Amino acid sequence: MARSYSFTHAVTKAPSRSIISGLRAVDTGAPDLAVFETHHRDYVAALKSTGAIVTELPCDDAFPDSVFIEDSGLCLQEGAILMRPGAPSRLGEAEAMRSPLEQIYGDVSAINGPGFIEGGDILVTEREILVGCSARTDSTGVDELRSIIMPWGYQVREVNTPEDVLHFKTDCSLLDENTILTTRRLAASGCFEGYDLLYTADGEEACANAIRFNNLVLFPAGFPKTKSALDAAGYDVVEIGNSEAAKLDGGMSCLSLRFSPQGR
Repeated sequence: MARSYSFTHAVTKAPSRSIISGLRAVDTGAPDLAVFETHHRDYVAALKSTGAIVTELPCDDAFPDSVFIEDSGLCLQEGAILMRPGAPSRLGEAEAMRSPLEQIYGDVSAINGPGFIEGGDILVTEREILVGCSARTDSTGVDELRSIIMPWGYQVREVNTPEDVLHFKTDCSLLDENTILTTRRLAASGCFEGYDLLYTADGEEACANAIRFNNLVLFPAGFPKTKSALDAAGYDVVEIGNSEAAKLDGGMSCLSLRFSPQGR
């Protein structure tokens, strides 16, 4: 079983009323909560359709960005690690995830600082874990993560996120054991040497953040050229509305933690 995309569990968190105050690089308007909720339900339904156990956490108005639950943790077979978000307003999100993850894993680890790291900068493949340094993740945070997970047999490779790109996975996602969907600007850095690459179509770079979840590729709606390329490559693609999450720089991977805890 491919541990990088074959999952028995996922955790999601509902969007809150405070989401209109969420962080964004460029203000393209406030997200519509009702539309976001509809998209989120479709997203959860797609995860459940694969047979996975999905824990749906209620919204948390104290943290406008907490629907983007991936940034708060990294869940591997051997254990869960709470992240340390690089945005001050998000620091409490990780600790809020301690109890839900302890219910699944028992004890959990945590990035204690002084460095920062967010899950959106972490791409787990079958051979390694790539972590992109960005405005939200620094080398000190990467080093602390490495010290926690290396005893579990994972190799961590630090790479760079392009300027003006929020997270490493804004520009890439794993499709299978050796294939990565990526923008050309990210691939140009050479970070994916040895992998097979499927490029987003010109003008469709915003769809690079998809997720492979068991037999499905969850993909943001509205990018027909890249969708056709994925179809032609034989992937089972499910399009999901992402217009409201995109207003807050969010995508498919941001909306869940995905994992297969050992012995559970």
